[in-house]
Amino acid sequence: MNMTDQKINFSDERKSRKEKLAGAFRLFSLFGFDEGNAGHITVKDPEYDDCFWVNPYNMHFSRIKVSDLILVNHDGEVVEGNRAVNKAGFTIHSQLHKARPDVVAAAHAHSVYGKAWSTLGRLLDPINQEACAFYQDHSLYDAYTGVVHDLQEGERIGKALGNHKAVILQNHGLLTVGGSIEETVWWFVNMERSCQVQILAESVGKPVLIEEEHAKHTAAQVGTPEEAKRCFQPLWERIVHQQPDFLD
Repeated sequence: MNMTDQKINFSDERKSRKEKLAGAFRLFSLFGFDEGNAGHITVKDPEYDDCFWVNPYNMHFSRIKVSDLILVNHDGEVVEGNRAVNKAGFTIHSQLHKARPDVVAAAHAHSVYGKAWSTLGRLLDPINQEACAFYQDHSLYDAYTGVVHDLQEGERIGKALGNHKAVILQNHGLLTVGGSIEETVWWFVNMERSCQVQILAESVGKPVLIEEEHAKHTAAQVGTPEEAKRCFQPLWERIVHQQPDFLD
């Protein structure tokens, strides 16, 4: 492969990642994960490992287009774009990408049920098929010290995440990661819904847990990157059909 072909591939992959990222923000807004200026989704640039694409600070998710995305390096410098960066978003995501080189994308938002569940300081239980995607594959960061502006706090969150696909930030909310933007977005949507279901179930009784053997088996079925990408596809088709302007 010559250098021209490589550059074309980088360009194509960058375009694809940015389109999926902009679409992810529209989906988060559609699902109500867009409180104030809180929340951020990042995706690594395919060519420059020390840079990631992220949403501009204080821009509502429902308005974000591909052309609005900004490129930031691990020092917090804006490499491409003309808007400010969410400091908390940079602090968390820069450390996550450093701690987990396999992570291509990461998502965090102050979704209602994720925030509510996070106050309990508990992991999700395997009470239904969808929740099994996180069985033995999510963790708890059991501290809250305020808005995350300290890089050391970002490092601690990265350590708490470990090798899992998600971490519950106590008294804060949810954070998911993946080897693609598709995986990351689906894990977040699924985790928020799983928090909602468990809160509803526990409000009327004590849920029956799926037995460990079956929970592990189900996790191997619904908790894979391939399954996450399949589940993301209908969401992608929906947002492209309903709000195609985000591709600009």
